[in-house]
Amino acid sequence: MILIKTKNEIDKIRESCLIVAETLQLVKRNVKPGITTLELDKIAEDYIRSNDAIPAFKGYSQAGSFDFPGSLCTSVDYEVVHGIPGNRVLKEGEILSIDVGVLKNNYYGDAAISVAVGVVSEDKQKLMDVTEKSLYLGIEQAVVDNRIGDISAAVQEEVERNGFSIVRELCGHGVGRHLHEEPQVPNFGRKGTGSKIKNGLTIAIEPMVNLGSFNVDVANDGWTVRTSDRKPSAHFEHTIAIINGKPEILTVC
Repeated sequence: MILIKTKNEIDKIRESCLIVAETLQLVKRNVKPGITTLELDKIAEDYIRSNDAIPAFKGYSQAGSFDFPGSLCTSVDYEVVHGIPGNRVLKEGEILSIDVGVLKNNYYGDAAISVAVGVVSEDKQKLMDVTEKSLYLGIEQAVVDNRIGDISAAVQEEVERNGFSIVRELCGHGVGRHLHEEPQVPNFGRKGTGSKIKNGLTIAIEPMVNLGSFNVDVANDGWTVRTSDRKPSAHFEHTIAIINGKPEILTVC
């Protein structure tokens, strides 16, 4: 069931989303060669808790895996999403995807960015640029009386026009009262298909784009999703609300 939110609920989601956005920018400023993903995770958790909020990912569980141990998902280079923070030292030229969720006043926010560790190759920079642009093109389609497939098609068109591929196994989602709600928001599809977009809808749109094939696999840790060909991947995400017929990005600061 798709949960349509009231203005009061959207205001609460916006509060969580602001903390998400601030956390991402704080972590981004600390990304550099030589730092570990666990150090970045501590920076994020400390900031979230200092705002009387809870890291939404920490302790999150899914079928067949242990509870997620981090406040961030930190996915490096060919890791697409759900990378577990640890003692991995970031190196010059890598891509780091940073994904964070926040729970405050019983409402969630969720967003992600990909950042360069030092200076990256032209291919990696283009991959990140196209992924981010595809996100905003998808958001533009999130207007009343359009359908979810209009978002999906816009993302897919931009990605494939630039020679990259969209991950099929993972998608965006509703967000608000729960971290993951209906509807699913695929990053590929046909215009005019899927659920109709209505005022009060809150969704997370999150293109996951690979330099090579769209095929992925899951590491032995049960969480980390990786490109099957071990070529780099990028990931960007915003939580948005449909207000007065148009999308408003909530995960900005």
